Amino acid sequence: MAGATGPKRQDTRKFFENLSGAGKCIAVLTSGGDAQGMNGAVRAVVRMGTYVGAKVYFIHEGYQGMVDGGDYIKEATWESVSSVLQVGGTVIGSARCKEFRSHEGRLKAAHNLVQRGITYLCVIGGDGSLTGANLFREEWSGLLNELIEQGLIDEEAARSHSQLHIVGMVGSIDNDFCGTDMTIGTDSALHRIIEVVDAIMTTAQSHQRTFVLEVMGRHCGYLALVSALACGADWVFIPEMPPEDGWEDNMCQKLSENRADKKRLNIIIVAEGAIDCHNKAITPDYIKDLVVSRLGFDTRVTILGHVQRGGTPSAFDRILASRMGVEAVLALLEASTDTPACVVSLVGNQAIRLPLMECVQMTQEVQKAMDEKKFDEAVRLRGRSFENNLSTYRLLASQTARSELQNSSFNVAVMNVGAPAAGMNAAVRSAVRVGITEGHKMFAVNDGFEGFYKGQIKEIKWGDVGGWTGQGGSLLGTKRTLPAKHLDEIAEQMRIHNITALLVIGGFEAFESLLELYEARANYKEFCIPMCILPATISNNVPGTDHSLGADTSLNAIVETCDRIKQSASGTKRRVFIIETMGGYCGYLATVGGLAAGADTVYIYEEPFDIRDLQANVEHLTQKMKTSIQRGLVLRNENCNENFTTDFIYQLYSEEGRGVFDCRKNILGHMQQGGAPSPFDRNFGTKVAAKAIQWITKTLKESYKEGRVFTNSEDTACLLGMRRRAMVFQPVAQLREETDFVHRIPKEQWWLKLRPLMKILAKYKTSYDVSDAGQLEHVTRVRPKENDASAAI
Repeated sequence: MAGATGPKRQDTRKFFENLSGAGKCIAVLTSGGDAQGMNGAVRAVVRMGTYVGAKVYFIHEGYQGMVDGGDYIKEATWESVSSVLQVGGTVIGSARCKEFRSHEGRLKAAHNLVQRGITYLCVIGGDGSLTGANLFREEWSGLLNELIEQGLIDEEAARSHSQLHIVGMVGSIDNDFCGTDMTIGTDSALHRIIEVVDAIMTTAQSHQRTFVLEVMGRHCGYLALVSALACGADWVFIPEMPPEDGWEDNMCQKLSENRADKKRLNIIIVAEGAIDCHNKAITPDYIKDLVVSRLGFDTRVTILGHVQRGGTPSAFDRILASRMGVEAVLALLEASTDTPACVVSLVGNQAIRLPLMECVQMTQEVQKAMDEKKFDEAVRLRGRSFENNLSTYRLLASQTARSELQNSSFNVAVMNVGAPAAGMNAAVRSAVRVGITEGHKMFAVNDGFEGFYKGQIKEIKWGDVGGWTGQGGSLLGTKRTLPAKHLDEIAEQMRIHNITALLVIGGFEAFESLLELYEARANYKEFCIPMCILPATISNNVPGTDHSLGADTSLNAIVETCDRIKQSASGTKRRVFIIETMGGYCGYLATVGGLAAGADTVYIYEEPFDIRDLQANVEHLTQKMKTSIQRGLVLRNENCNENFTTDFIYQLYSEEGRGVFDCRKNILGHMQQGGAPSPFDRNFGTKVAAKAIQWITKTLKESYKEGRVFTNSEDTACLLGMRRRAMVFQPVAQLREETDFVHRIPKEQWWLKLRPLMKILAKYKTSYDVSDAGQLEHVTRVRPKENDASAAI
């Protein structure tokens, strides 16, 4: 796949080669409502299970199939999950099953599993499905005794199947399960909603209309809340935040204020389960009638319904599902008699395991709190991701009349630096509006530092950034120019406009720029102000953060193209595509794109490879062509090797594969930088910018002495990044040590751990460090205060 993995270190790591699946039987089922990405999870379970030598079974039609047995429980093969990664829904079917709720139903199910030797169960579904699985496990030994009494199995069978191990993965578009930041399917559902909102916005704009959109979420307002954040909706109704009495007046006032501000459209988003403070349902039709009767606005209702469950899974859901599926198999292999049933989940950027029943109980407590009208408690129990979204929404939807805002006498400049990245505009909008709410005067700098030294700086108001969230590229304009050669002019412009804080949104150049300004503080007092970077680059190559703004949109563009290319190959058969991705020297897009698109091989700079590796890869594809999967996908990062160019690899594969497969090459180029931002990038940009402005406000107050702002400590020139589970402000001076400036990449990159995963799913034998995995954690209720500030995005 690619050779060396760097120098050997003192080996305290734990490798999964020691975990064997030989003689074990794992069954996988999907249950409850379907969600995009379930197939990715099924594929990962089947391939990882097969890889470790276990037998893997599909249980078709959820628990119904387990009860009915027969052909519903079939052995799965490596090839049987080929081409399912890009398919929405679940290919093994899902059903809601009444029979499994009865004792007799579970007895039948137990008999069917024992007959096939299955004692490991992987359940993909919502909290109902997982609760059912746990009950089944608790009853297992009793069920076996009953089967012995009925003469259906013998004592030996009962002894060899005495333990049932269960691991759950949460597949639900509502994101309503406690203990995980994202459930499988949520991101894809947001994609569907945002596609619809973007389409509706153009028609609403033409006719000056108000649109009321109903999205799914009977008990959980996550989809409504995040889509409202991601499209800049005027108003949102969710079950967790019932509006106070008199909300009708407030809403109508806000809608008419927005129209007066020359806004040509209004968007109102309603969750299916929206209620007022008297527990009365708030329906889209009620809102429509209200707007029409009070304001006379032309108003339309759109109910999204099952569109949200459909379509192809987003890149995020494919990666999430693949990581979870592999983690689930590891959890099953490591399960012992005393480990409780667990669920694999995602916190921040980390896959973790939590006791299944703790999560289920917490999820049920949310509903209980809502039934008792303890809405703040319900929001807290929902977890930090939900809480953060809500606080950002409240911040941006600040009801304070703008004339009443306190003026702080601080001037904050916002700018973009480097190449354009999707989500930059969402971040600028959020920064400007939160800044104005905090009382600052906000200034926009056009065309990066080039515009800065030329004086292209002007005040930017609340209404100037309306409708920016869904726009791709950089509306402020961005350039790669670094400030070092123009420090005098930049300092002069800062004096002229009395800039007291700087927010830079950009990629590696933004990081270098801030370092240059920080180092120039000794000579220029103008730079002794709070400065903050938000990493925004499709390459995801900025030190100090696991995720950069724009990378998710770019991954989706890559994955969408790879899907189409794979489709064309499945028609012609025996064809291998070599695809070149961007990223400079950083292999993030190629690796993670490869994992999400189901690539056979990915070449990157960080993992050196030689001609022998290329030869082995060709041989691997030759073997693959003998199976029923007659196509190949090879990704190559643009700078992975100066001699093994895309052309060279294409020619080598063409020559070596002659008579077995033919090749085509494709360079994706700048389409990876364009397009409307994904929901993740809109939301991430909105939240990190709000957080950055709050930090700037705090730092400004701390450094305001004797009528002016002055600070030269290193912790006032920071980068705000996502590190594993938290959002952290890190001084750029300290990040210098973590950076390879020649190749413009961080020295350590978390996603390299995903490479073995990708190789395993492509049938390569490899070593996989699982020391990070495996620790069963517990659901935390009250988080330490200092962590609140750095809660997950």
